[in-house]
Amino acid sequence: MTTTTYRQAMREALRDALRRDERVFLMGEDVGRYGGCYAVSLGLLEEFGPQRIIDTPLSESAFVGAGIGAALGGMRPIVEIMTVNFSLLALDQIVNNAATLRHMSGGQFNVPLVIRMTTGAGRQLAAQHSHSLEGWYAHVPGLRILAPATVQDARGMLWPALCDPDPVLVFEHGLLYNAEGELAADAPVVDLTTAAVRRPGTDVTLLAYGGTLRTALAAADDLAGEGTSAEVLDLRSLRPLDTATIVASVQHTHRAVVVDEGWRSGSLSAEVSARITEEAFYDLDAPVARVCAAEVPVPYAKHLEEAALPSPGAVVEAVHHMAA
Repeated sequence: MTTTTYRQAMREALRDALRRDERVFLMGEDVGRYGGCYAVSLGLLEEFGPQRIIDTPLSESAFVGAGIGAALGGMRPIVEIMTVNFSLLALDQIVNNAATLRHMSGGQFNVPLVIRMTTGAGRQLAAQHSHSLEGWYAHVPGLRILAPATVQDARGMLWPALCDPDPVLVFEHGLLYNAEGELAADAPVVDLTTAAVRRPGTDVTLLAYGGTLRTALAAADDLAGEGTSAEVLDLRSLRPLDTATIVASVQHTHRAVVVDEGWRSGSLSAEVSARITEEAFYDLDAPVARVCAAEVPVPYAKHLEEAALPSPGAVVEAVHHMAA
């Protein structure tokens, strides 16, 4: 085991995929000469050349469309979109084309495309670059939605995603790139269909994903100091959701708090809460609680941004309210 960062793990995942299959290539804004907006692809241009590490024009609709066409033609493209808000410029390509072509062709055409994008707030990038829109895309049939929160998942999710016959969207929280963790020498094998228990517990289940996983783990530490045992469940696959693991955890602890950096109204947390209520209502000792971002555009000022986002203290308070 070696200590590495989330950024380095993602870079190794890219390098591994490019070495494994000559059909794999990476395209996006500044992924080549600049090394990626978040330095994830640093050094790959020099190693694999400009035919496989492709800098694109500033047109998300154009290069996502080119990725769809390449996938239809038998390639295995990885498209990087700089931040999740820019993916809205390619919404027609993602939702109306990539997600639907297998269905509309009667199964004749697959779109084995991976789209990576940075998501989340906490970096003082203000309202236009601090979105958490994973829940929007998790609403769409025909897409697989992943949110790796650990170094192991950052390293191990990409190759299985490339092997999926359907388009896969990978959401990488911007605050995780510098996060460190232990990584095995051999590439981890990650099951893209299951949630993962990151911390066992008996009194309450904290459900999180991506950047909110560390919020939930910090809250679990605080709760442990008070004598409350919190189980932390990393959803990691947002579509399809692993309902069975979610329900099993809640049946074990009898309480649930969903931690979601998206806005509360119409959020992924609402879907998770609904599934718990539908499948495990009589196992609950209290209503499902949600800790979400404030219903405002994310502020630029640091103290206001912090106040608008889920915090360990807010999660602990939600657990206290359940026991009141």
